[in-house]
Amino acid sequence: METSYLRTFIAVLESGSMSEAARRLGITPAAVAQQVRVLEREFSVPLLRRAGRTVVPTEAGHRLAGRAQALLSDLGSLRSAIADPEGTLELDIGATNTMLNGPLPIVLEALVRQHPAARILVRTGLTVELYDEVVCGRLDAALCLHPAFVLPKTLQWVPLREERLVVLAPMRWAHRDPHELLSVEPLVRYNRELGGGQAAERYLRGAGIVPHERFEISSLAAIAMLVARGVGVSIAPDAASAWWPTLPLARLPLPNASGARCFGLLWSRTSTRTRAIEVLLDHAQRIMTEPAGPATGDSDPALAPK
Repeated sequence: METSYLRTFIAVLESGSMSEAARRLGITPAAVAQQVRVLEREFSVPLLRRAGRTVVPTEAGHRLAGRAQALLSDLGSLRSAIADPEGTLELDIGATNTMLNGPLPIVLEALVRQHPAARILVRTGLTVELYDEVVCGRLDAALCLHPAFVLPKTLQWVPLREERLVVLAPMRWAHRDPHELLSVEPLVRYNRELGGGQAAERYLRGAGIVPHERFEISSLAAIAMLVARGVGVSIAPDAASAWWPTLPLARLPLPNASGARCFGLLWSRTSTRTRAIEVLLDHAQRIMTEPAGPATGDSDPALAPK
């Protein structure tokens, strides 16, 4: 029996659909159906049944799912021990732009100090894209936002950092009221297609503020630089960006309650690289759970407001 067929079966249970499982795994629905039939012949019992437009496990399917998770986890540990006897850390990880431009380089630096032979591939993407890559096994782990739905039991999530909304303003306006800045000064808006931009829009609406929009940008780095140069103000998550304290930038707390976005590490419980993921998690917890940097810092003359 191919152990990969067990992964396919679990993907079908998680998605509730053979076609969706096929999309996540990068194979055809016919291949998914064939692999499930092979498992059913192997165990001589039906494992799935139709329920409207979805498929659900039979009683035997439920029992197989529980045992399969443990088997795949043990198999992953065995493969790691055999293929990596000297303990070299290898990982394929994903990260959102906020993580890539913020704490991840510091985490990786700390990791390679203790594990000089580590080999890590980093890919960037949106949270929903990284989630799919982890589910399909194309990524070992992802530093991303918590997806906007309940995670399946096959995935492990550890929160690392919460980022609340703040008003970004040139340092010379640090004494002004945040709501007054958002109402009067031009707004450099965080893209509303992103979770942080949607949270900012909800806050503005709740506070009854109609801003004078100048730009709408999906990069927090670009927003911070524009604000630091006096182009306008912004309302955005207080991102874990190591370079923010170097800008002449004030990060002002909001008068009203605002939601927080939560970043963390996501990985499969059945990963074959659990030990390496735990090493990454340990360094990420040490670095990312530290408080955000101060609102002010040594400014770069080249970025001084004009």
